[in-house]
Amino acid sequence: MGILLKSYLVPHPPIIVPEIGRGEEIEARKTVEAMEKVADSIGRDRPDAIVLITPHGPVFSDAIAIGVQRRFRGTFGRFGRPDISLDFEGNQDMTFRVMEEAAREGIAAVSIDNATSRHYRVDTELDHGGLVPLYFITKKYSGFKLVHITYGMLPNTELYKFGNCIKKAIDKGGERVSILCSGDLSHRLKRGAPAGYSEKGREFDEKLILHIKEMDIKSIVEMDESLVKEAGECGYRSLLILLGILDGYDVDANVISYEGPFGVGYCVAEFMPVRKSADREHINLLESSIRSKLQKKRENEDVYVRLARKALETYIKEKRTISVPEGLPAEMTRKKAGVFVSIKKNGKLRGCIGTISAYTGSIAEEVIHNAISAGTRDPRFYPVGEDELDELVYSVDVLAEPEPVDTIDQLDAKRYGVIVKAGRRSGLLLPDLEGVDTPEDQVRIALQKAGINVTEPYAMERFEVIRHR
Repeated sequence: MGILLKSYLVPHPPIIVPEIGRGEEIEARKTVEAMEKVADSIGRDRPDAIVLITPHGPVFSDAIAIGVQRRFRGTFGRFGRPDISLDFEGNQDMTFRVMEEAAREGIAAVSIDNATSRHYRVDTELDHGGLVPLYFITKKYSGFKLVHITYGMLPNTELYKFGNCIKKAIDKGGERVSILCSGDLSHRLKRGAPAGYSEKGREFDEKLILHIKEMDIKSIVEMDESLVKEAGECGYRSLLILLGILDGYDVDANVISYEGPFGVGYCVAEFMPVRKSADREHINLLESSIRSKLQKKRENEDVYVRLARKALETYIKEKRTISVPEGLPAEMTRKKAGVFVSIKKNGKLRGCIGTISAYTGSIAEEVIHNAISAGTRDPRFYPVGEDELDELVYSVDVLAEPEPVDTIDQLDAKRYGVIVKAGRRSGLLLPDLEGVDTPEDQVRIALQKAGINVTEPYAMERFEVIRHR
């Protein structure tokens, strides 16, 4: 049986490498000293394998990328030092055990070798998410084989479950294994930071560090999605995988250092698995909590959303379109309007179809037809399957009549949606969408949807919506 040694959360700013920083690394002295402590610790443990989880390898929206090559190589050429290179033997036995466990759990994983890298047009060289921490480690110890993993943009519980798969793969082998979870915290800690400034950056870092110190797994996995997004981080998903590896252990967690001298949060933390304990198995509790939240949201849906859900579920299960039910409010049966139905799964869009103006005899009919189209006819997604229905979250936007606007100053990304038109081409964007913060963002995306070049003449309209969740 394999042995899980210490695990580490480590940042990866190239500037802390002395040959690259050329004196500027002194601004991140705490981080440099903490990385040296991590290297000393790994040198004492002398692991047979290091599992590296990075955010900067080939990132897929729907799968985790696992390097299967025999050797992993990389240089700091992108940072002006092509002469500094690292080269590691891959631990293929453990890599394939991880992939087998992921397959058993139904978690999508892509094997990255020369053929798949050409197919997906991704690089197989070590990225700086791996190079920086490994640079420090190899100063003290290099007698290990590498397992290279890049997280995917999967739901939090899927990433946690994938960590469980790594734990099982370790248990089934004979290696002594250390884990390197690479990732920076918020990139938005101060004005002039690489990703801009947000007051949420500091809030995210403080909350996450507190949860790490307390090993509050539930609070980490269920952190507010908008806070995570606003923080502009790159380490959260790496950490979710790490916590899945530690699932079932009593863990002593220690934050060695934290600082943000360049506007990016650098946290170095270590996690010592003390003993296995059934009381520390969180995966079933986390999945139960998510189901409970979905059920509560479903119970609080208003009549518009309930109608959208019923329309799609009936269509998927019984292959028929429902009639307008009796007992609906008069506004739904007597009024006409354009309607958009949006469907999300695990916080990500799963389908969205709508009409700018009414195409049917009532708002209720519009909801029914657009809900079915959103789930089965959105060209960006595969049709919804019956096994997904319980995981879906719906919203319904009822559109007011559009009105023309002359300048972008008359738009408001939170209050108004926008329609752009040029000839027969038109594009629409709803208001108050995540990640669309300015009218300029709105218009740019709407033009892209319409296939209208920004240099062409085009007309704009704005509209308000009543959003039902």
